[in-house]
Amino acid sequence: MDDQTRIELEAAAFRALLAHLDHRRDVQNIDMMNLTGFCRNCLSRWYQEAAHARGIDIDKDAAREIVYGMPYDQWKGLNQSEASPDQKAAFDKAFAENVTSRQD
Repeated sequence: MDDQTRIELEAAAFRALLAHLDHRRDVQNIDMMNLTGFCRNCLSRWYQEAAHARGIDIDKDAAREIVYGMPYDQWKGLNQSEASPDQKAAFDKAFAENVTSRQD
């Protein structure tokens, strides 16, 4: 496979991921973090970092709007619920394990 085709396929997969996440607004970021170790905010940070690596100046809010499909505060108001104690505990446990594994 040539590089251009690979890039186009990766871009299509990324767009499909964003469309899927837009369809699944019921899935909270904390759930994604607890299960996968990344969330929509991670995607927007990676997008921003990739832009900066190519000399493109994009701020956090603009990157988040690309991932969320709307301003982040608007998305939060429409879709984000307060994390439950169980969700917070799972996040804290995963974060503690992640920090510990990085120190080894």
